[in-house]
Amino acid sequence: QIDHFGFDENLTFQQRYLVADQHWKKDNGPILFYTGNEGDITWFCNNTGFMWDVAEELNAMLVFAEHRYYGESLPFGNESFSDSRHLNYLTSEQALADFAVLVEYLKTTIAGARYSPVIAIGGSYGGMLAAWFRMKYPHVVVGALAASAPIWQFGDLVPCGTYFSIVTNDFKKGGTGCSESIRNSWNAINHLSSTDAGLQWLSSTFHLCSPLKTLQDAVILKNWLSETWVNLAMVNYPYKADFLQPLPAWPVQEVCKFLKDPSLSDKLLLQNVFQAVNLYYNYSGEASCLDMSETATKNLGQLGWYYQACTEMVMPMCTDGVNDMFEPQKWDFNALSEECYRLWGVRPRPSWILSVYGGKNISSHSNIVFSNGGLDPWSAGGVTQNITDSLVAIMIPDGAHHLDLRSRNPLDPKSVQQARALEICYMKQWIEKARHSQ
Repeated sequence: QIDHFGFDENLTFQQRYLVADQHWKKDNGPILFYTGNEGDITWFCNNTGFMWDVAEELNAMLVFAEHRYYGESLPFGNESFSDSRHLNYLTSEQALADFAVLVEYLKTTIAGARYSPVIAIGGSYGGMLAAWFRMKYPHVVVGALAASAPIWQFGDLVPCGTYFSIVTNDFKKGGTGCSESIRNSWNAINHLSSTDAGLQWLSSTFHLCSPLKTLQDAVILKNWLSETWVNLAMVNYPYKADFLQPLPAWPVQEVCKFLKDPSLSDKLLLQNVFQAVNLYYNYSGEASCLDMSETATKNLGQLGWYYQACTEMVMPMCTDGVNDMFEPQKWDFNALSEECYRLWGVRPRPSWILSVYGGKNISSHSNIVFSNGGLDPWSAGGVTQNITDSLVAIMIPDGAHHLDLRSRNPLDPKSVQQARALEICYMKQWIEKARHSQ
């Protein structure tokens, strides 16, 4: 159904999902259900090795469900993003309803799955959906593993500056002078972008595909750099990986090798900053120029996510330039609201997520494991302490963004190995309990 919550719009659409049942025990063996997030489901499937690693041990079927409006699951085909009327059904609630209906459909159509216990698993926004799926549809899923899920990055549940202070701490740990170099780079850019010659110098130094022409372009350059530092913090994995970009092991430390001396002159400092971002954008050495419109993989649906950020997914963020390495920027809800209205003709509702999913008041729920990485900026909005004995927090001090959902790797730190063992332990308990309650 395109609209689960009203009866006027009776159209349906095709939702893509992937199934792997080679380790499944036919007689009501468990189903691990990945709650798809803002991107192509095949990409999430390939980056969630943990589920493949545990399928055999749990005799589980794996299902990866694509989120509406992403990948190939487009409710109105090419028209899906044409205007706010077509986008109206892009909400987390509709997505959860899709998942619930899909689980019921699979249980009725797959022989031997009628009484299979289902566990929701997801990372990032997908982790939020996994947790919310268990909260809203406890009769459909027996438990949820919510990895790096910032379910509290809303309203004033957490301070708006924590996210960027974690990014900064990652770079502080990355090497001496590193975060200070980045903090000093903003003024260096401001100085240089005040003249045409300076803008030209910046364009050629950063090998930009399209040269900077105005002060506004310099702001775009700074935003692009900020986003790059954030992404590096998120994917600061202990081994070579290709999640948002192909990168070396511990990429933040690699980047910080270029940023040791914050006291350099503007131009020398920025030449080093270029070397640093070039590692992120051009680790393969194939890029002829750097494109400021591209910060992450093409597999993520930027457009859809921007609409969600303009409606329900309103996550306050701010910087002060003291507890973080960024230019000071207050959280400006009105600016967001105007921008959203200009783009889509919609206005965000900042407190709706709190009304619909309970904010911090979730102790009446059960069987959710929240895992967070100490290096992951998104842990700022995550559940990092146990709420009850069945709403459990697992911290992974050496982990970046949902490291625990990635495949096992010989270079995995001990903390993530222990976290996975604990996660499996909880999942086995839920499966056992479901067996006995039938």
